[in-house]
Amino acid sequence: MSDLAHPASAGAERAYHLDHEPHPENGTALGFWMYLMSDCLIFAALFATWGVLGRSYAGGPGGAELFDLKLVALNTAFLLLSSITFGFAMLRKQLNDKSGTLIWLAVTGLFGLAFLAVELYEFHHLIHAGAGPQSSAAMSAFFALVGTHGLHVSFGSIWLVVLMVQIAKHGLIHENKRRLMCLSMFWHFLDVVWIGVFTFVYLMGVL
Repeated sequence: MSDLAHPASAGAERAYHLDHEPHPENGTALGFWMYLMSDCLIFAALFATWGVLGRSYAGGPGGAELFDLKLVALNTAFLLLSSITFGFAMLRKQLNDKSGTLIWLAVTGLFGLAFLAVELYEFHHLIHAGAGPQSSAAMSAFFALVGTHGLHVSFGSIWLVVLMVQIAKHGLIHENKRRLMCLSMFWHFLDVVWIGVFTFVYLMGVL
């Protein structure tokens, strides 16, 4: 017997109703974990590329001359604080506090935008100093890795704004809670990747 209920009359407006929940329990979480694992492979390849090419500056200035660790540390603080504020948003979500959830998501978005602004400033400074992605193999690997992470933060910020609009319109319904859970996993994943970038690219790059 079909899972779809059909109208009795052929002339009636067609309507279909599923007899069961289309999302199996924990199915979305499993699927999103699989996506994050595929993203891990992308970043693993970019880290490996940096590991091979990270010292090939083509006779130009190296990481010690190019990287401003104080600026990068500030940017790292922005991203780590955004992870903390996202945690506060999830706590308010557990209490079904719609306004509190939206406030902490907004703070998270501001920290994310601050991170992107500092990263764009750093890219502009490096290119202006003649250390753009075409200047050496090391800088090509640097812009590929850091730029890919920045794109992820950009898309995550857009996702955050869209989700805030959905929560403001529909409240903390089951679907929005599931979306919040996925975005939380994505955002914390980006924090973990950035810790790797900060350690292996910036800290080791200045040694």
